[in-house]
Amino acid sequence: GFIGSNFIRYWLSDNRRGKIVNLDALTYAGNLENLKDITDDPRYDFVKGDIRDRQLVEQVVFDYGVDRIINFAAESHVDRSIEEPGVFWTTNVLGTQVLIEAAKKSWKEKPDDKYDRAYQEGVTFVQVSTDEVYGDLGDEGSFHEDLPLLPNSPYAASKASADLLIRSYHQTFGMPVNITRCSNNYGPYQFLEKLIPLMIQNSLDDKPLPVYGDGQQIRDWLHVKDHCRALCLVLAEGRKGEIYNIGGQNEKTNLDMVRFILKALDKPASLIQHVRDRPGHDRRYAVDTTKIQKELGFSPAYTLEEGLMDTIRWYQSNQKWAKRVASGDYQAYYQRMYGKSK
Repeated sequence: GFIGSNFIRYWLSDNRRGKIVNLDALTYAGNLENLKDITDDPRYDFVKGDIRDRQLVEQVVFDYGVDRIINFAAESHVDRSIEEPGVFWTTNVLGTQVLIEAAKKSWKEKPDDKYDRAYQEGVTFVQVSTDEVYGDLGDEGSFHEDLPLLPNSPYAASKASADLLIRSYHQTFGMPVNITRCSNNYGPYQFLEKLIPLMIQNSLDDKPLPVYGDGQQIRDWLHVKDHCRALCLVLAEGRKGEIYNIGGQNEKTNLDMVRFILKALDKPASLIQHVRDRPGHDRRYAVDTTKIQKELGFSPAYTLEEGLMDTIRWYQSNQKWAKRVASGDYQAYYQRMYGKSK
């Protein structure tokens, strides 16, 4: 997937880091091409499998002697969660439970003693979540880690449920865990259903750019490489049991992002096509990143303009990848969401 493949590249870019195992079901958004140039790296192994497969997950964790887990695996697109909510619950909640239970069995010093809270040294489980679990935000302020969870979509509800599950394993079993909640990611290898790659690709193809409602929904935009750097900090130095918000400190409306892309590609604003807003569409998200800044020293390296231009150039240079991704299942889904393309 998008964030996971970028994280693997970031991890392997530092020779001091150890081996990494990639367990992926290769659903519609998973793509082996994202990592084809590193498949021969001796520090990297790929295992095709589903995190809902308890036997396989336990086998991978035990056979590889896995001591740290980052759970990127999730159905993540809100529109798809409205169409098929059941898939989101099984992957995002049940799959998370399978994964953390395998970790508990492998890492616990006395796995059969429910009262024992001692774990092997250095082990940790990081649950990658989303700012959408907090719900909608007003015109002012930002989400901080202690707020109640008020998810408004089946996707966000499934992620909130997984977060609470991870917290319960820390409270009940003493498991060394962290939860991270990121704002909207963008960057290389993002599947074309997401806003930024969709708008870039449609602009390059001179197709209409479908914008939900009035386009004034506000998001905080985080470059995926900044996200990967923050995750490594949490993995290495995060206080166990703590939640960390990860944001890019770049609040913009969806329409602002679309207009920037059009201008960068010298395409006309007439390509913008406002479509009916989706049900339960949250108006604004913004995360307070004070905690991760103070405790772990994280701040984003990318400005929004730099990050967007970097992303636009990547898609321009990787049209073969984009065209292959844009075939089959994605095209059928696109037709259901936005109607026939001109």
